[in-house]
Amino acid sequence: MKDENFLKANNARSLWHPMTAPADSLKNPPAIITSASGVRIKDIDGHEVVDAVGGLWNVNLGYSCQPIKDAIAAQLDALPYYSIFRGTSNDKVIELAEELRTFFEPDGLTRAFYTSGGSDSVETALRLSRQYHKIKGEPGRIKFLSLKKGYHGTHFGGASVNGNANFRTAYEPLLAGCHHIPAPYPYRNPFNETDPAKLAQLCLQALEDEIAFQGASTIAAFIMEPVLGAGGVIPPHESFMPGVAAICRKNGILLIADEVITAFGRTGAWTGSRLWGVQPDFSCTAKAITNAYFPFGAVMIAEGVAQVFEKDETGKAAIGHGYTYSGHPVGAAAALATLAETKRLRVNENAAARGAQLFEGLKALKAKHSAIGDVRGGHGLMLAIEMVGDRTTKSAPDKAVPALVQKVAYESGAMVRVSGPNIILSPPLVLTEADAAVILSALEKGFSAL
Repeated sequence: MKDENFLKANNARSLWHPMTAPADSLKNPPAIITSASGVRIKDIDGHEVVDAVGGLWNVNLGYSCQPIKDAIAAQLDALPYYSIFRGTSNDKVIELAEELRTFFEPDGLTRAFYTSGGSDSVETALRLSRQYHKIKGEPGRIKFLSLKKGYHGTHFGGASVNGNANFRTAYEPLLAGCHHIPAPYPYRNPFNETDPAKLAQLCLQALEDEIAFQGASTIAAFIMEPVLGAGGVIPPHESFMPGVAAICRKNGILLIADEVITAFGRTGAWTGSRLWGVQPDFSCTAKAITNAYFPFGAVMIAEGVAQVFEKDETGKAAIGHGYTYSGHPVGAAAALATLAETKRLRVNENAAARGAQLFEGLKALKAKHSAIGDVRGGHGLMLAIEMVGDRTTKSAPDKAVPALVQKVAYESGAMVRVSGPNIILSPPLVLTEADAAVILSALEKGFSAL
């Protein structure tokens, strides 16, 4: 390995980082992470902290999960790669599909289409939803509805249904026919409604109004995260997603659950859809499916949708979509081991317990620090602090403020993530009570530094 002086000097010389301006990486050198163990990461200077980001929402089982590492190593020896395009398959993808079918059975999902990651999974669900309607003889159903504040990756399809201008404006024009409704976000919404139940109904009314305006016969699918993640951890009222599902069914619109973050226990339930008692038509997964140890994803497909494709005799159901690494055998082996450990450890239960601990701690921080306008959580290990310049007006904080909190928190023992005015927490689901206490202590020091 090159020495630390070389690495620090050249981090941004030949490398552009995602989700930041190239100049920013030159002016503000990032932490260079060189090792990790358990739920802790260590940087190039030997500073070790609790990873309250969980990689990027995806290291659910921590950094030392030996069964996954062993599965990857064994598969590299047996079959490091082969395509599963027409005419060939491999043993691991078949085994994994059966395991996923069992895992997602309560969600009504019975088929798997493999991808390379979350953005790919979203793109796949959008494309297959349009194809579904064409097979059924409704080729006019091409539009997509989604939530403002929602995040669905960065491909052109995903960016088009995204509800955040940061991922849209620089890349427009995007995919035509994508329309958005207000998110059930009690702290900020166009209805000035703070009651979550009332707000959910207002947002559902907005959905019905948009469907009537666009024409139900023109809409292919509605896509939503069961709990909005990158948009600032916004849990809807329990009535919202079931209400969306009912409206979609009534209008012949498919429901795509973007579970890239919420699947496999993060919300305290095994899936976000199950948390709300909803059975979607498609479920997009990735991230924790391999504990981040290998890029991999799967779109899970409902039985009713599968039947439309499998019983077609016109040729319209031939899927002209897929990726070079769809069904990668090493990724499938990693996913099999990950799923086994995920269930064995019952990480959903720990996510609920540690999430409750952190949520109470964040509320205590809000009571002490006026820079905190809102804290959100209550559903597993998905939590956020929204910072403000003024609580009364809910004005945005100075841009330097979240960065300072993050810097001091890191120096004090925890890596947290800043996204706009939000500090987002998404630690591994194997977090201990002591680990959670470290995160809260580090945040306390961060806010005390303001």
